[in-house]
Amino acid sequence: MLTEHEIQLRVRYNETDPMGYVHHSNYLTYFEIARTEMFRASGGNYCEMERQGLRVVVTRAQCTYRRPARYDDLLVIRTRITRVSPAKIEHHYLVLRDGESLAEGQVVLAVVNVQGVVQRVPDELNPYAP
Repeated sequence: MLTEHEIQLRVRYNETDPMGYVHHSNYLTYFEIARTEMFRASGGNYCEMERQGLRVVVTRAQCTYRRPARYDDLLVIRTRITRVSPAKIEHHYLVLRDGESLAEGQVVLAVVNVQGVVQRVPDELNPYAP
């Protein structure tokens, strides 16, 4: 499992508000896309985890907005795993346009079974697992 990953994402028109800026709620979607692509690049497969009865749920999300992104901007989203405990995974995100920081976020995830009971973080989600 990687501890850091980077993707590029182009802002689509439907992601902007009437002022032409990316609507604030879309940054959480960008974080999820980046996190999923990081897992995929590490060889992970969320569909397989779900077949095993595991789900990944967000327990906390935070975003600090610095500058607006606009339609057709090419964004870079850097994802870094900052901490893994037996039950949680913490990610840090940085959204950039041409090297300029637009937003920064943190998301905490927990792994649960189909009944919603917290489970131990599986090794395939833990870059620090032996």
